[in-house]
Formats: sequence, C-alpha cells, structure tokens
Amino acid sequence: MNAYLEAMRLERWPRSTAIFFGMAAFFFLNEARRSDFSPAELFLRLIASFLLTWGISTANYIINEIVDAPYDAHHPTKKNRPLVRGKIKKSPFLLMGVLLTVTCLGTACIFFSLPFFLSLFGLLLAGFVYNIKPVRTKDIPFLDSISESANNPIRFFIGWYAFAPVSLFPPLSLLLCWWAFGNFLLVAKRLSEFRFLKDKAGDYRQSLRKYTKTSLLFGMAASLAFFMATYIWFTLTNRLELFFYLSPPVLCFFFLIFRKTLVEQEVMEEPERLLKHAGFAGFSLALLALFLLAALLDKVGY
Repeated sequence: MNAYLEAMRLERWPRSTAIFFGMAAFFFLNEARRSDFSPAELFLRLIASFLLTWGISTANYIINEIVDAPYDAHHPTKKNRPLVRGKIKKSPFLLMGVLLTVTCLGTACIFFSLPFFLSLFGLLLAGFVYNIKPVRTKDIPFLDSISESANNPIRFFIGWYAFAPVSLFPPLSLLLCWWAFGNFLLVAKRLSEFRFLKDKAGDYRQSLRKYTKTSLLFGMAASLAFFMATYIWFTLTNRLELFFYLSPPVLCFFFLIFRKTLVEQEVMEEPERLLKHAGFAGFSLALLALFLLAALLDKVGY
C-alpha cells in the first residue's frame, strides 16, 4: 500500500491551497458578505472544499502516473516512480482514482452549489485534456503550459464558489492574472528541463523537441508582461492603491525565479521547491506579509 500512496503524490497537497486565494478574494471584494456565514460554517466549508480539491487533484495525478509511465522512464528522477518500477499494478490503481473521483464529485453535488461542482469537475476535465490522447496538450509546445496553468483560475473558481452566490462572477482581470502567474512558473519549469536534460529532453517531454531556449525565454517574458498588465488592470479598476504600489517587489519576485531558472545546475522539478532556498523563501514570506497588510488597509473603490 505504501507504493500506491507514493504514486498518488499526496505530498502535493499544498497546490490545493490555491483555492484559498479565491476565498480570500471573494471576502475582500465583497466585505458585506462576511456576516452571511458563522465561524463554524466558514471553517467547515473551507476544510471540505480543500479536501475535495485535493481529492480531484490526486485523481488527476493517478491518471498522469499511468499515461506518463513510458515517458517517465527517460527522466533521471521520475524513472523511480512506483508504476515505472513495477511496484504497483495499473488496474487497482486506476480503480482507486475512479472511486476517489466519484466520492469527491458526489459530495460536491450534494453539499455545494452548481458552480462549485462544475469548477471541481473542470479541474478533473483539465487533467484529462492535458494528459490523455487524442488531445493531450502536454505534447504541444506552449499549449502545454497554457492548459496546465488553467488549473490556477479553476482552483480560484472552486475557492470563490465555496462561498459566493451562484450569480456572482469573479473579476476577469484577477482570473487572467492568476493564470499568467501559473504559466510563467510552468514555462520556467520547461526551460529548466530543456537546459538540464539536453538531448534526452524530447524523450521525456515531447513538446521539448520543438522548444528552443529563446522561445522559452520569450514565453516567460510574455507571461510576466501579461501578468503585470492584468494585475495593474485589477488594481486600477478597484482603486487599490496599496496593491498597485506593490508592483515593484512583485517584479523582483519574478526576477528571482527568472534568475534561478537560468543558474540552477539541476532540473526544477516543481516550482514550489524554490521555497526550500532560504533567501527565496524569506523574500516570498515578506512579500506575502505586504499583501496581507495591503488587504487589511486597502479598501475597494476608495
């Protein structure tokens, strides 16, 4: 059973905390709605929506583990994954994914709104489109990062509709901004793979056969430009002065990722592992503190 749990990649639960951004945005932009929920209801909805998101994400990892096994065999570290090494069997592993999916979607259908259910189902569907043929956007240059980073706004929707009424749609600028941030990180990951794996890169990830270092650098720059444009659009539309003044440190944050991608001597397996570096983690925490302070002091429309 340990091998099956390892293959489910449960340690990636921090990615599901992205839904909290959608929740925080809802209450920040709709301050009057805070009184609609008791502390107990807030806590239960928060925990339940997180667990459901984690469950669907895990189901997607199960699909990824199965369909990517032939490609992972060419990767220096992913070749040690349980399915590649024959430590688990495909059929019971797939059954675990099906049961997890049915449980999560069924629970969402019963206890949450239709937009929440559709958002959760969208997260599952995004994993299918990314991983499974005949579409498998994972093999198409730039469409791979574009489609995978769609998980960011989808998770935003999940967090938003855990509390928001059916008729209230989140700001488009914020959704695009959140997507661009994810796309920047994923293009950086591909550049890291391209640099480190060299001639073997295309055997592991087919899209890397058509990338060049220049095109990946351009992709990162374009994602950064799009992020800043939509971020400033959001701050100006809602007259959030303090958030606007945070633009320079935000740019520094992106620059640090940019630099680290170009100087690392090993592949950047997962973007969140950057937080293992003390300097980057410290800057990230300081930036998060500034955003929390801005959220406390800034008021929408003032």
